[in-house]
Amino acid sequence: MKNDVVILMVVTVLALCGIAEVYGNESKHSRDSRYINGKRNYHFDGKISRGVLENYLSRAITTSAMLHGIGNVDDNIRMLTNTGAKLVGRAIYRWGGEAALEELLAIAKPIAMKLHEADSYIVLQAAVFEIVTEQVNQIPIPSSIFGEFNIEPKKRNFRYESMLYPDGHRVNQWSRGGSVPDMSQLETRMWFTYLSARYIDIGVEAIHFGQVEIMDDRDPEHLHWRDMMNRIRQYAKKHARRHMVICDAHVPSGGIVHDDKLMFDFHSFPLRIDEVLDSPQHGVLKMGYLDSIFGRSKGGITPSGWKCKSLPFIVELDNFGRSGHEGQNIGRHWIWGYDEICWFAHQSEEYRNQWLCYAWNWVRKHDPNGYLQMPGSRVLAAPVGKISWYWANTASKTVPNGFNQEETIKAIWKEDR
Repeated sequence: MKNDVVILMVVTVLALCGIAEVYGNESKHSRDSRYINGKRNYHFDGKISRGVLENYLSRAITTSAMLHGIGNVDDNIRMLTNTGAKLVGRAIYRWGGEAALEELLAIAKPIAMKLHEADSYIVLQAAVFEIVTEQVNQIPIPSSIFGEFNIEPKKRNFRYESMLYPDGHRVNQWSRGGSVPDMSQLETRMWFTYLSARYIDIGVEAIHFGQVEIMDDRDPEHLHWRDMMNRIRQYAKKHARRHMVICDAHVPSGGIVHDDKLMFDFHSFPLRIDEVLDSPQHGVLKMGYLDSIFGRSKGGITPSGWKCKSLPFIVELDNFGRSGHEGQNIGRHWIWGYDEICWFAHQSEEYRNQWLCYAWNWVRKHDPNGYLQMPGSRVLAAPVGKISWYWANTASKTVPNGFNQEETIKAIWKEDR
């Protein structure tokens, strides 16, 4: 009975919102590859067409730490296959805590295999963020990494100090012993290459590289970034499930382009939601608000070889901590004093479902190159009561703390043609 009520409410929400059908500035060739026999095409191997890429972006969902085994794994897989998700974002990552990498990979690999058994087309995304901590000192460098960089193999571990800005810039930015890495340092490139390869080996086919533009202060031409990215892509050609890794990052500048060549396969960014001052706790999207990406995603030639005026992108309900002024209008990137996912989780179930429909429609209408990445699971820095993790799953005995956005996500995607 409860599920029937949820479905009825979702149908009502969709009817009120009116799902738009809008397409980006794609070529005829990429349009043709979007469907096969009337069904969405999710096939790629070595390269990915615009049509197939956008099929994945249009079914993107953030599922933070899904491969870490948190929550109910079986119900999470059920939720993903029920909704029709295809790009499973941030499924595995380390925000510091690098010493636990081996244990994490051992947990993640069988979950990844189980998910691919449920849907072999699903792309699992890892994140390699803008942080290194002193714990990298505990990880041995394999001979293959020395060989990759034409260095005589030595028996040693990674060196935290060798990954930092030498002038002390951004050192201890996150915490004592937790800093922003400098990509111009060879040790940093070795670490990023190593970590990305380890994720690819467990079945990951996409990597989000976080805030690239705070790791490039001594690499303005991105020579070192491009070198590292090329090594990861070459590794993926040999070892990834479909011989490529789909890469993105948060790009406040709108993108990184050199000689008309884009560094990433797609862009991503937080939604940047503005408060509705005469309607407390409500939020809206606006063109040009703060550093939002709408209308600013740069174009060029993609790593797969096709050209675009504006690279496709996804926008997400981001998490970035507590302001200490939750519920208040404090401006900047906070929405009513919350980060984006906490603001969303603190709203009523009815408003959450309505807002997802609104946001999906708004993005497709105002910048057809963009897609809303649905919220699937994410940490809540400002808990809702005692609940410190958001789950889109329909609430049940298995997932009693589900926030009930699952059927809304499914309905929005079903109506998207």
